[in-house]
Amino acid sequence: MQKRVVILLLDSFGIGASEDAKDFGDLGANTLGNIAKACFNNLADSNDRNGALKLPYLESLGLGLSALKAANELPLGFQSQPNLIGAYAYAKELSSAKDTISGHWEMMGAPVLFEWGYFKDKNDSFPKEILDEIMHKTKIKGYLGNCHASGTEIIKDLGEKHLETLYPIFYTSADSVFQIAAHEEKFGLDHLYALCEEAFQILEPLKIARVIARPFIGANRESFKRTANRKDYAIKPHKKLLFETFIEEKQGEVISIGKIADIYAHVGITQKFKAGSLMELCDVTLERVKNAKNNSLIFTNFVHFDSDYGHRRDISGYANALEYFDSRLKEVLENLRENDLLILCADHGCDPSFKGTDHTREYIPVLFYHKDLQPAFLGKSESFADIGQSIAHFLGLSPLDYGKNLLNFKGQP
Repeated sequence: MQKRVVILLLDSFGIGASEDAKDFGDLGANTLGNIAKACFNNLADSNDRNGALKLPYLESLGLGLSALKAANELPLGFQSQPNLIGAYAYAKELSSAKDTISGHWEMMGAPVLFEWGYFKDKNDSFPKEILDEIMHKTKIKGYLGNCHASGTEIIKDLGEKHLETLYPIFYTSADSVFQIAAHEEKFGLDHLYALCEEAFQILEPLKIARVIARPFIGANRESFKRTANRKDYAIKPHKKLLFETFIEEKQGEVISIGKIADIYAHVGITQKFKAGSLMELCDVTLERVKNAKNNSLIFTNFVHFDSDYGHRRDISGYANALEYFDSRLKEVLENLRENDLLILCADHGCDPSFKGTDHTREYIPVLFYHKDLQPAFLGKSESFADIGQSIAHFLGLSPLDYGKNLLNFKGQP
């Protein structure tokens, strides 16, 4: 029997502060709940949307009920008894961090149980010897930034100085990351990528999870904007991934859409598709759902929820993007094949109503749809790895080292 798996990951779409949120300074965070509350109270109205948050297809898969279990309250405007077609759970993170890589790796069987390296100082964030080595090896004459910053704000603040000097902009955040912003045309995209590759080699021994190239265009503060040519340089996963087992045991295809391949350092990926906007990510995903062969795993990261709305603390924008995504989810559901397993999930939270600009430690929704799956609550998962273990069970693969299978199909004992 030929099967496919389709994973739609809404980057940053948490559903309530997890039990260890206090350790991360995130008590009270609830990405979905606080967006729904703002919408219900008409505080997220704009030219693009108004009123209560409307996500009928996500609700039918169990989103609201999953959030109710996670946060002990139903998101405002959601139904307590939706027309349920999916099975749902909620999951806590086993990994020691709340970043993109930790969440993604864990769900494919490689939880991060060690500590990443971090740059904790808000200013003068990077050690001088590291900066000196980067300058020496890349022949750059100087740099700007060297601080914690919002990526969109720092190019506004330093973009014009960057154009004058052509010094790259170095910055970080609460995550294990070293980000480099540079003008795509004046500094050059290939130059930026080469700089990031060299920086990655220097930083890898410090267990810095990612170096990220952040190209932008524009002529001044008012016109600067980031482009779709972001590139992530990530440490390779420390354990064997579900992807690799699928390829070895079933000769499967693993199809990356968006930044999935970069997040997993291209390990176990057989096909890669890039997309620049939320609409393009939806378009490419739908095209692959329609046309990818059987024995495939299609995995899309919808990054814009995090990068454009979560970090920028844009509640209305996040709500509008969710409603757009929900409208496209209808098309995905309509084009699933007889033996497709659909999974919707997230990798962490990034509550746009919360203090600061960083990720938030939250439970994530885990929503499943398959024609032979009974609509039901599947319980609380103690690890995101339950997602990968459930996929391994569905595909008939050897079990992962972490996680438990959540799925029981009609006709199974």
